[in-house]
Amino acid sequence: MRYLLCLLMLCSTAFAELRTDIEFAKAGNESLTLDAFVPEGDGPFPTCILVHGGGFTKGTKTSFIKPLFEPLSQAGFSWFTINYRLAPTNRFPACIEDTEAAIRWVKKHAKEYKVDPKRIAIIGESAGGHIVSYVGAKANGDTSVAAVVPYYAPHDLVFQVEKRNALGNSMEALFGLKELNDEARKILKKASASTYVHKGMPPYLLLHGTKDEQVPYEQSVRFQKQMKELGNTCDFITIENGIHGMGGWQKLGSNYQQEMIDWLKKTLK
Repeated sequence: MRYLLCLLMLCSTAFAELRTDIEFAKAGNESLTLDAFVPEGDGPFPTCILVHGGGFTKGTKTSFIKPLFEPLSQAGFSWFTINYRLAPTNRFPACIEDTEAAIRWVKKHAKEYKVDPKRIAIIGESAGGHIVSYVGAKANGDTSVAAVVPYYAPHDLVFQVEKRNALGNSMEALFGLKELNDEARKILKKASASTYVHKGMPPYLLLHGTKDEQVPYEQSVRFQKQMKELGNTCDFITIENGIHGMGGWQKLGSNYQQEMIDWLKKTLK
């Protein structure tokens, strides 16, 4: 409720528009919805599609990633925050398919929402970071995007589980795995963005805290190295002493929101 009130106040002062609970796809009997923010003016505007985290098992379009809503609104971006199917009820690749469906929907409705389909970025945090990183690596045709911004993302799921020497609840729920063995590693490798890195990928901006105990900081260090070795643009904002989750980053003196906005404006110019 607080999220809606704040955004409605923002909309009323900026003569912008917030539309909520719009169905963008149906998966069986499940309705998948998004919220859309449209800035003042004629557009078309650079646009961001936001994918929340929550360990693939929880979260909604208004949780975890909401610190990015107001900065994107004030910077004049159109943006969409989406729901996707959660595990364990829905296994991989349901979350990927739903995000790709959202990209197609946004492009299809570009005129209505003042979207520039050539200037779409996908932004995700934690599990959502994994999703956008994977989608960006595999994108082509109607799922192609102009930029990808993963926050503290597990780009390499094999590395993720081997660092803790355990699958963890998220991987068990997402894949239905019970044991960390060679077969599990094959499944995790196939579901990792790092497996599909290739020359010619869209620009990436990685954000990660050095004190992240859930997704190792090394995930982003390794992924940036892999991207750059192939000549791809992959910038990196390090949050010194930052833990998992962006909620406390500003208390550390980080200006990550404005740095992300500046990067998006430059990249989506």
